[in-house]
Amino acid sequence: MLAWEQAQLDAAVVDLFGFHALQLGLPELDGLRSNRMPHRWLALQQAQPLPDDLVQDPARTVALHCDFDALPFDTNSLDLVVLPHALELACDPHQTLREVDRVLRPEGRVVILGLNPTSLWALRQRLGRLRGRLPGHKGEQGLFLPSSGEFIGYWRLRDWLRLLSFEVEGAHFGCYRPPGLSERWMQRHAWMEGAGERWWPVLGAVYFLVAVKRVRGMRLVGLLPQARKVAKTAAVAMHNNKEIS
Repeated sequence: MLAWEQAQLDAAVVDLFGFHALQLGLPELDGLRSNRMPHRWLALQQAQPLPDDLVQDPARTVALHCDFDALPFDTNSLDLVVLPHALELACDPHQTLREVDRVLRPEGRVVILGLNPTSLWALRQRLGRLRGRLPGHKGEQGLFLPSSGEFIGYWRLRDWLRLLSFEVEGAHFGCYRPPGLSERWMQRHAWMEGAGERWWPVLGAVYFLVAVKRVRGMRLVGLLPQARKVAKTAAVAMHNNKEIS
């Protein structure tokens, strides 16, 4: 899954130009490595070890610790924000998305990765939670994915973006084979990747989308015909019974 997500991020951000880019969370994925913006940040909500490539080259991406729903950036200051599963793990995903909208400049882009609640992976997660509630099982030990976080559906996320005046430019689904913990299991079901893209494309375990921030304003294009007529027939100012030209 990480390999598929990294490939999607590399292809999406390589041709995005600007000066300031930000990634929220998940340092295991370097969502900005193929981007050429001079100022790049990796925001983390808590102290955690960084990947070796960031430690060896800290000038390439600056790490900072902050709350995702209160980003330390000015309004309309960033050109790109990458959210690899950040909304699912956020305390308030609505506020996090509103904060991303605030810091993005007009025509800036947001790249989002999320787990699909209508997939085999999500089904396995729900079955694991039900099994954990049965007598003799230890809580959520049988879960395949992390127990924290909330699955946010693709169409639900599109509605959130539409309310914030974002326009989705592109989206993809991936990882169609059922989850497994052995390489043999994964290779046995490798055929499902091609079949899933063709026959059930919206049932992939992961979705990926790119949206652009649109700011629609008013523009004065001239007086209306009625306003022009009123302006021509309006009385001129008088001073001492003489017209003032």
